[in-house]
Amino acid sequence: MKLGVGLIGCGAIGTTLAYAIDRGQAGSANLVMIYDLITEKSNILCKKLVCKPKVAESFEELIACKDVDIVVEAASQEAVRTYALRVLRAGKDLMIMSVGALVDSELAEKIGRCAKENNRKIYIPSGAIAGLDAVKAATIGKVESVTLTTRKPPKGLKDAPYVKEKKINLEKLENATLIYEGSASEACKLFPANVNVAAALGLAGIGVKKTIVRIIADPSTKRNIHEVMVKGEFGELKVHMENVPLIDNPKTSQIAALSAIATLKRIAEPLTIGT
Repeated sequence: MKLGVGLIGCGAIGTTLAYAIDRGQAGSANLVMIYDLITEKSNILCKKLVCKPKVAESFEELIACKDVDIVVEAASQEAVRTYALRVLRAGKDLMIMSVGALVDSELAEKIGRCAKENNRKIYIPSGAIAGLDAVKAATIGKVESVTLTTRKPPKGLKDAPYVKEKKINLEKLENATLIYEGSASEACKLFPANVNVAAALGLAGIGVKKTIVRIIADPSTKRNIHEVMVKGEFGELKVHMENVPLIDNPKTSQIAALSAIATLKRIAEPLTIGT
């Protein structure tokens, strides 16, 4: 049986995901319906696909569709706040790409409770980092610290609220510069389009408030680089990722979209590998 997918957001990540489903890269997943606040984006995407999904004129139309088994949010943290509970109450499972929204503990609790009450599942892809399976395993025991160091080309940090607030001139940076160090919970609020990986790491590990995030603007790199360091009674974990940014959205890595595709495939197929 095909897994019916509804997509919220037809931007760079949503488009990449739609193409992959269309090519059969997401296993037995089938893109049933797509929705974007700007309907023209949905129409443009639909025209590029071989298997034409239905374009929803409204969010209500999307969640009312009986053929949609899971809704994938690929829009924004605001979309999570606006639609997550309604998706779950409509009897659909939910995949969240903008996981930074869940640093709001009250929202995360509401979404988790709603999923349980409606017997639904919430899926959060690993995104642009590796090692979350090991992090989850490590936290069964004692973990002392979790640190994420993110290094991005300056243009990948453009328009971040923190950059605007601190009036950081990214274009004038000549050397790698540490522009932020603090908790994952704060990082996700100050860089909402840049460090969803910090939220995923925090949720998988010791929590977003205890997870430390360092953000470096580096004009010498063309990649989004993430380094994870975990120390605990299990030993030490070091993960280094060098990700190619999405062409249409340099704030996001290609692997983040591929991670969502792999998650859909895992849901749709009978064999599960990894923690």
